[in-house]
Amino acid sequence: MSKRIVALLPMKAHSERVPGKNFRPMAGKPLVRWILDALLDVDVITKVVINTDARELLEEIGVVDSDRVSIRDRKPELCGDMVSMNLILEDDITATDADLYLMTHTTNPLISAATIRTAIDCIDVNEGADSLFSVNRIQTRFYREDGEAVNHDPDNLIRTQDLELWFEENSCLYLFTKESFAETGARIGRDPMMYETPPLESLDIDEPHDWFVGEAVLEKREREAMQS
Repeated sequence: MSKRIVALLPMKAHSERVPGKNFRPMAGKPLVRWILDALLDVDVITKVVINTDARELLEEIGVVDSDRVSIRDRKPELCGDMVSMNLILEDDITATDADLYLMTHTTNPLISAATIRTAIDCIDVNEGADSLFSVNRIQTRFYREDGEAVNHDPDNLIRTQDLELWFEENSCLYLFTKESFAETGARIGRDPMMYETPPLESLDIDEPHDWFVGEAVLEKREREAMQS
């Protein structure tokens, strides 16, 4: 593959629901290192760009500029919890040329290099897609806040595996081009394809209970790797 592929890994120092999570140790290393190491294990990724307001904190855990890692200091006007991620991505895209951009989060520690590489291969062979986003496959019974059934009849129960299949955007992986981003101003283009990530890799560390689940999975993986 001759394309220049750049991974965008935005990261901020502050986090509300799990304080300091990006730098907090999870299963033996800081949270940010799990996804960063996975990205660096994908040989077709030319560079990982970290747009951040926490350069000093990254340096403390050994993440510095190198031939494949570029740390960009976040502009003051792009700092804060209420700033749209699309504006941050636009700033990175303007500053960094690539044939294909991959965007993920520091809060996706379970995504493997193999899954990332497969996603890249999928969009490379799907000529009709201008972008890709990762999803969870869901077949379950949904209700609105008032208790009204959404996708099933409570008086006529059928097996969950026979319910309409729904897909949930899980924020693990996005792939797009500069052209598709320009069309929508967002990481999902006009003609996207969905990509199912493995359930055990799809966790996003958003709430305190997510931390315990993610750490348990990673520790089990590490034990199995040592035994093999």
